[in-house]
Amino acid sequence: MSNIPETGRTPRVQIRLVVIQILVFSLLLTLGGRLWYLQIRNGKEYTDEAKNNHVQQVVQPAVRGSILDARGVPLADNETRLVVSASRTELMKMKDDGKAVLTRLAGVLGMKPQDVINRIRLCDSKTPKPCWNGSPYQPIPVTDEATTQQALTIRESSENFPGITAEPTAVRRYPAPGKARTAQVLGYLSPVTDSEIEKAKDTDSPFLRSDQVGRSGIERTYDKELRGKAGVTRYEVDNLGRVMGQAESDPGVAGSTLVTSIDARVQAVAEYELHAAMKEVRKETDKITGRKYEADAGAVVVMETKTGRVVAMASQPDYDPNAWVGGISAKDYSTLTSKASNYPLLNRAIQGQAAAGSIFKVISASAAVRAGHDFNDRYNCSSSYSLGSRSFANFESQGHGPITLGEALKYSCNTVFYALGHQEWQRDGGLTPKKDAKDWFYRTARDFGLGAETGIDLPNEVTGRVPDRKWKQDFWAANKDVWCKQGKKGGTYVQQIAYESCLEGNQLKAYDSINFAIGQGDVLVTPIQMATIYAAISNGGTLYDPAVGKAVISPDGKSVREIKPKAHGRLPVGPQTIRDLDKGLRSVVEPGGTAAWRFGGWPQDKIPMRAKTGTAQVYGKQTTSWLATYTDDFTIVMTISQGGTGSGASGPAVRNIYDALYGLDDEGNQDLKKALLPQPQKTLPKINRYGTIDAPVVKPYDPASQKADPAKSDGPAQEGDGQPPLAGPPPVWRD
Repeated sequence: MSNIPETGRTPRVQIRLVVIQILVFSLLLTLGGRLWYLQIRNGKEYTDEAKNNHVQQVVQPAVRGSILDARGVPLADNETRLVVSASRTELMKMKDDGKAVLTRLAGVLGMKPQDVINRIRLCDSKTPKPCWNGSPYQPIPVTDEATTQQALTIRESSENFPGITAEPTAVRRYPAPGKARTAQVLGYLSPVTDSEIEKAKDTDSPFLRSDQVGRSGIERTYDKELRGKAGVTRYEVDNLGRVMGQAESDPGVAGSTLVTSIDARVQAVAEYELHAAMKEVRKETDKITGRKYEADAGAVVVMETKTGRVVAMASQPDYDPNAWVGGISAKDYSTLTSKASNYPLLNRAIQGQAAAGSIFKVISASAAVRAGHDFNDRYNCSSSYSLGSRSFANFESQGHGPITLGEALKYSCNTVFYALGHQEWQRDGGLTPKKDAKDWFYRTARDFGLGAETGIDLPNEVTGRVPDRKWKQDFWAANKDVWCKQGKKGGTYVQQIAYESCLEGNQLKAYDSINFAIGQGDVLVTPIQMATIYAAISNGGTLYDPAVGKAVISPDGKSVREIKPKAHGRLPVGPQTIRDLDKGLRSVVEPGGTAAWRFGGWPQDKIPMRAKTGTAQVYGKQTTSWLATYTDDFTIVMTISQGGTGSGASGPAVRNIYDALYGLDDEGNQDLKKALLPQPQKTLPKINRYGTIDAPVVKPYDPASQKADPAKSDGPAQEGDGQPPLAGPPPVWRD
């Protein structure tokens, strides 16, 4: 029997019991706290989530708002079509991924099974069109052109077509009033993606999986206003999917209507005349290359001079935006994105960049004045300008002796601007620039708005390029290694240029400034930039943000938000210089001016016309045609890539657009009954009681009804424009 007293073990046992009790109590406390957190603190949140697990949403897409022209004519609206859609989620639950169902569906729709399968596959970098780039969880449209009989067959035999629906749906439509497609301005729609849904979920305009969104043009810029808000009905269901009741729902709201400043009639004329001009010039032979002009692309902008509002904007090549409705086909997508078709999705009015040629000279004349040269002094217009061993010639090597800057615009005299550009380069220190170098020509180009966006309400506008000293340095740093590798002293022309660029490509040389002074060399501009500049000269100096949107009208018509014109600056010259420029540009269309032969019979006393022609040379390509013009009401700028001279290629088309606007015949007689828009549209379309707008009918443009003949020369025949030289008075100086 142990001698250890029994009481000696008691403390250890008690300690163990206490520890066990503490552990048990801690576990109970932790468990209780967690239960409190889940049931009390966050109880409502988890209750709501549990309910949501048994709530199904039925989404009714909102009717997208219409896009109207300035008079209320629909440029984009909606029509009801029978849309057949497939639920990829349901099809993927089947053993064969739904191929049997899709094959039966193809038979009903008269399509090939593989075509149906391709339409519901998901897009990625390796999957060619057609494919689905929207959410994989929403119904995917197979066709929006189902017949009533096809829809009935699908719905009456629903057991044979699980996951397939056939319903009437509002589908986007681009009616092209008067054959005016307005394609690149309007843009197109496509389904919202998961990343876009995630990005927009916490904004004031979240996406639903059923949404279609604007991808380009004003469909994209004003997507939020046009899209509206989809209706969502929520149903409570049990775990078997049976409806137990209706939960809270959100009513749908139709999208707002966007009124634009586009006039469908003028748009139709602009599109027709641009296309006709390009087609016509392709018949002519380029004397430099010996080939027919390619005229591979072009653009024209018609703008209100006092507001910056865009009345018409055409770009070639163009396309039919209806190709995107209901999902684009592989053939159409390939055409729209291929080099062979020259990328018709591009809006060359805001994305086409080219050297400006002589329409740039209004900037050079202004730069000369800012540098201290008098506009009305005499400057030598020689036939050529020499720089070392190089000679820079006038167009057709014609000289005019001492002339003013206004006359230099009239005759488009290159050598006057060569000399001024060279002189300012020397004054700034030449190859070793002074610390306070003024760089008036480059600075003035930027102050006129070049090298920057104009602020137009269309996406993806490009900035062009002002090749000043900083640009030269940056460009050299980025390309030096390639030039040094490719360059060869005494090699081919391209190798020699690369060799010289490797050694000193960061230097702003004399010939850079000489070329820049006439809008050549590395300078790049867009048609919308030049339209903004010429409109500013017309209106007294205000640089407006070009605008297509004019007003947003609520679905019921009770709320109208007008989009007011905005300005982003003023021309960097005084009123007198603007008046001098205006006078010089007016002389361009008068006897002796480079555009006079295209504006013969124009009523200058009633509707003063100003213009500047331009023929830009690009290495390896045919010349680019430019024509910039304005009246007190409108500014029109047209360009044709590889199209020849400014007056020769673009002149007839621009003249015909003005004739249609003002209702003029060849002799300058005006018939206001034929005038499409003798002055800018100031009022908005009349809104009816229920928010509807009565649209006037737009007839297709008939050039035969206009007496102006695109092929007719209203002045003496010009050597170099496809016509033989005439005896008698000297030919008109042209560009």
